[in-house]
Amino acid sequence: MLAVPAPAPDDRTGAGWAFEVKWDGVRCVVGTTGDGTVRLSARAGTDTTARYPELAPLGARLRGRDADLDGEVVVLDESGRPDFGLLQRRMGVGDPRRAAALARTWPVRLVLFDIMRLDGRSLLRVPYEERRGLLTGLGLGDGPHWSVPSHLAGRGGQAWQTTLDHGYEGVVAKRLSSPYTPGVRSPDWRKTRHLVTLDVVLGGWSEGRGGLGGLPGSVLVGVPEETGLRYAGAVGSGLSGDERRELARYFSVLARDTSPFAGPVDVAAPHWAEPRLVAEITFSGWTASGLVRQSVWHRLRPDLTRLD
Repeated sequence: MLAVPAPAPDDRTGAGWAFEVKWDGVRCVVGTTGDGTVRLSARAGTDTTARYPELAPLGARLRGRDADLDGEVVVLDESGRPDFGLLQRRMGVGDPRRAAALARTWPVRLVLFDIMRLDGRSLLRVPYEERRGLLTGLGLGDGPHWSVPSHLAGRGGQAWQTTLDHGYEGVVAKRLSSPYTPGVRSPDWRKTRHLVTLDVVLGGWSEGRGGLGGLPGSVLVGVPEETGLRYAGAVGSGLSGDERRELARYFSVLARDTSPFAGPVDVAAPHWAEPRLVAEITFSGWTASGLVRQSVWHRLRPDLTRLD
């Protein structure tokens, strides 16, 4: 079952809703017939059991229970927050030795939040609130590599603020009375991301393709630090044609031969610019290497010339 992008209900309208953390990972269905083994499946149905050997002990905890569980695989950073960049190092690795080695360095955690079948009984028509109770009743607790986080019923404002304060990606709101509809993006589940606004310095650009030839396909942005201007990523989404042409005119005047960034910039054929322009972007978080994730251009800040 999939969620639709939509504003989350607030405290005034959220009486019939439950609120969960929006995890920055990949969906995973856990299937077991109760014999102590588990089969992990990706959203597309691909068998991913071999990728995450550290989840095998979950089978012993489910021994004797015939179940299908829904959840998300994540990798936590040093602060305990999901980091999709770290998870990417685990995805697609099916070789048992390689997967076992990666599990020691970047162990995954399986966050379980729904159940679709239990002891031969389909739960697809059972309301979310009751399914949640059955999931909790399995007694999986907080295992070495899995957990069943709690949800907040009717407290959308608290869920929003708590996930924002703790640096999570956002909130998923689920109607308490909703059935489980596999493969359907249902309005009974709503996902809302937190977006962070940031002022950045423009230090260059990379040329666009096709009709954007000669114009910025993306701008190279940085954040001032004590050691200099730290490269923070390339931003291209959200730029209009007029803005690209305007930036091209500015960059033609501000062109320089060397990078203004203090560290390396992994961009093919960059064009450098004097770091005098400031722009406002939105993004969903930082990667492990310090780059902005899911960044979107908002506007140029002509009222600012540097962030020093």
